[in-house]
Amino acid sequence: MKTITIQSLETIREAAREFVSQIGDRRVFAFYGKMGAGKTTFVKAICEELGVDDVITSPTFAIVNEYAAPLSSPAGDTIYHFDFYRIKKLEEVYDMGYEEYFYSGSLCFIEWPELIESLLPDDAVRVSIEEQPDGTRLVKCE
Repeated sequence: MKTITIQSLETIREAAREFVSQIGDRRVFAFYGKMGAGKTTFVKAICEELGVDDVITSPTFAIVNEYAAPLSSPAGDTIYHFDFYRIKKLEEVYDMGYEEYFYSGSLCFIEWPELIESLLPDDAVRVSIEEQPDGTRLVKCE
């Protein structure tokens, strides 16, 4: 996947559209970035581009949100959005049955994956979002 520049909030949907066009058959995306870098906002824009009609919010307290996507979407019928910011111990992630999500074949977007790095699938795409001095964001995928 190539680097994507988010010029502003007004152009975030264009950046999300470009991201979606590069998803291919990859299913698990781990989003890295500082607090306020725009991880949740970008995931929301991606979900909207994938046709999600649900209200898309940060799953900070729920840990995971589930969104319905149209069957015609590259996402399949379900998207899982995780936020592991509040995780204190890996046991919490084991208890929630993370494997059922990560290996479901559905798209999984993970915020704060640093806290569960050892549990990420080998083929997870690592996505970093970095704010630049001019306010733009660079989205880099590995």
